[in-house]
Amino acid sequence: MTDLEYMDRAEAVLQAIELACDRINDDTDADIDNQRVGGMITLVFRNGSQIVINLQKPLHEIWLAALSGGYHYKFDGQQWLDTKGAGEFFTHLSREASAQSGVALRFSLMV
Repeated sequence: MTDLEYMDRAEAVLQAIELACDRINDDTDADIDNQRVGGMITLVFRNGSQIVINLQKPLHEIWLAALSGGYHYKFDGQQWLDTKGAGEFFTHLSREASAQSGVALRFSLMV
């Protein structure tokens, strides 16, 4: 994947997260504060816990840090998969955000 392809795909992920947060805040009482600075989004939940998603441009990866740990995702031509087998990015983000918010939440590339 070229740097430009990576940036297009990674930017689509960050935009999908922002849109999902808007939808979640409109449709649930999860109250996620999402803050974006460049290639990093911080999700802050009502209980003060956070999830941080950031782009690792030199590695062509997306990193996710949650209470359960840190995860690295690479695009496999179809989806962003954890480099150590923890699964697909949006499925994992949904699970972590649900656990930290106490509300069943769903994130996806298609909002």
